[in-house]
Amino acid sequence: MTTLTAVILTLNEEENLPDCLASLKDFAQRVVVVDSGSTDATREIALSMGAEFLEHPFENNARQFNWALDNADIRTDWVLRIDADERMTPAVIRECRSIMDGGDAEICGIIMQATFYMMGKPLNHGMRKKRKLMIFRRGAARIENRYMDEHTVLSRGRSVSIRARFDHMDFKSIDHFVQKLNWYASREVLDVLGDNFSGGDQHALQDASIARTRKLKSGLYYRFPMFLRAWLLFLYCYIFRLGFLDGKEGLIYNFLYAYMYRFVVDAKLYEARKTGHYNRAPGALK
Repeated sequence: MTTLTAVILTLNEEENLPDCLASLKDFAQRVVVVDSGSTDATREIALSMGAEFLEHPFENNARQFNWALDNADIRTDWVLRIDADERMTPAVIRECRSIMDGGDAEICGIIMQATFYMMGKPLNHGMRKKRKLMIFRRGAARIENRYMDEHTVLSRGRSVSIRARFDHMDFKSIDHFVQKLNWYASREVLDVLGDNFSGGDQHALQDASIARTRKLKSGLYYRFPMFLRAWLLFLYCYIFRLGFLDGKEGLIYNFLYAYMYRFVVDAKLYEARKTGHYNRAPGALK
């Protein structure tokens, strides 16, 4: 059987971390938590549940994870990139284990998609849930240097997708969710105003769906008029992609993520271009 190291980036994740670690119990031979200054019980939880605990100052998610790849002395066959609010399901583990143990040396990455939960309810419609290359062979991948939508890029081999979905429990409260979206907006502004927005070679992203989404965002979406495009995206996700079928939770999620978040990005871009002022160092989400 091949071996796997899971790497989790944390900052004050005492609420999410126990369930994340529990979901890895029968999957990962080693778990490394890379923390950026937690003041809650994150460290104690990690150590009590058998994970290793490293600390490193936060710059952005990509650099933090790449630091872990360079400094965590990973020797397993495979590496899993997972957030504290994500859970591996038995179905995901079965599919991934079959691929990892399958012996095809050309397969160097595994792509999967999440079921997103809002207030405990799974959302099945509306805004697309990000596809991510989450498992890769040791030494075969790095995280691209972006502040938002940073994907894992393979340096060799090819990737495959699985049908099963992992669980993404990215909701603590409306206060926290709005705070997170504001943080996301500041990070996206850095990409739009910097050198990373075009995304470089789309083929490097391996998965055609991921590359297409990147192209639509950096190309088509930003060609629409500022502020109007946020409203159009909300209508597309909530009406045409049937987000309304997910009830009040679907309305809240699509309005906050597809409209409010996109509108705040535009507002920050407008401010930056008009005044020259914007947050050049968003730091870690508190």
